[in-house]
Amino acid sequence: MAGAAAVALSLAALPAAAASPPLPAPGHRAAAMAEEETSSEGLGWLFSWLPAWCPTSLLHLKEAEDKMLKCIASTYNKQYVYISNGNKIWTLTFSPDLSHKTPLVLLHGFGGGVGLWALNFEDLCENRTVHAFDLLGFGRSSRPHFDTDAQEAENQFVESIEEWRKEVGLEKMILLGHNLGGFLAAAYSLKYPSRVKHLILVEPWGFPERPDNADHERPIPIWIKALGAILSPFNPLAGLRIAGPFGLSLVQRLRPDFKRKYSSMFDDNTVAEYIYHCNVQSPSGETAFKNMTIPYGWAKRPMLQRIPQMDQNIPITVVYGARSCIDGNSGSTIQSLRPNSYVKTLAILGAGHYVYADQPEDFNQKVKDICDSVD
Repeated sequence: MAGAAAVALSLAALPAAAASPPLPAPGHRAAAMAEEETSSEGLGWLFSWLPAWCPTSLLHLKEAEDKMLKCIASTYNKQYVYISNGNKIWTLTFSPDLSHKTPLVLLHGFGGGVGLWALNFEDLCENRTVHAFDLLGFGRSSRPHFDTDAQEAENQFVESIEEWRKEVGLEKMILLGHNLGGFLAAAYSLKYPSRVKHLILVEPWGFPERPDNADHERPIPIWIKALGAILSPFNPLAGLRIAGPFGLSLVQRLRPDFKRKYSSMFDDNTVAEYIYHCNVQSPSGETAFKNMTIPYGWAKRPMLQRIPQMDQNIPITVVYGARSCIDGNSGSTIQSLRPNSYVKTLAILGAGHYVYADQPEDFNQKVKDICDSVD
């Protein structure tokens, strides 16, 4: 029973295990996956058969992504951008010829990939270049080993974004990040402020500190605490890989909302298949995320502690879904911490955490308005 509950708990958070603080936020396919799944070497034998158990491969992921993007009429380029240490970043570029305007760069959230922007690409690239890439450790990008230290892991992500920018040849960009991507977009802007003309944080993860009385304000059931203690050595989505060939059907059953969100494009299980294949590869970025969190999905290095250090000339827009489970107070907190800077918070009615998929037309228009304010 505990095993089934563990799988259900993991999948209930797909693909944004980083989305909501109160719950656990929630390739190279070889036996090395076992080493990244748990810090206990003694359990390695248990997971050595997982690659064969999960019916996936990089080819499966490619095909799933192709299905996600097949409805997009706009022409676009797709390529691997090579960075240091033999790593590569999978990148899509829309409207590459519109170089007279500042390009928009999209960073997806935890457990996601470029395919989840399928409802947004065509609108957003109407009058400017749009780049979207799989974060290092996620999607079709390289899945390297990340440092176990939270600051070092964060810096690896940030440096991969900067190396990608250099290789693509962007001087400046409008940087938009959702969920974990929002956290990393802010971290990048802190370190490389001269490269960011506007920072757009969409339902960002990792901003507030974990309050001392968090357990009292939003009590966590004892069974979840016990299960969390049992699963603490494991990655957030280990249950998905443990489920093996049953994983895809579990995604379909436990996250039927994704089929509804993308119903204007697909009437089958295309989105569930994409999410599944994104998250049963070697859990590289997932491991890094785990090392950047404390229990129940709070960030070890909360961004609100550092946001006052950000260059005051960087405008920030925070976008939330009006129905989201995420605490929307971070926008007003950022504003109070940056009294001499442009900070604006936008709420999108009828949208939850996945603003860009829940209300794509409203989201796209608001993002285009922000971009038009830049140039």
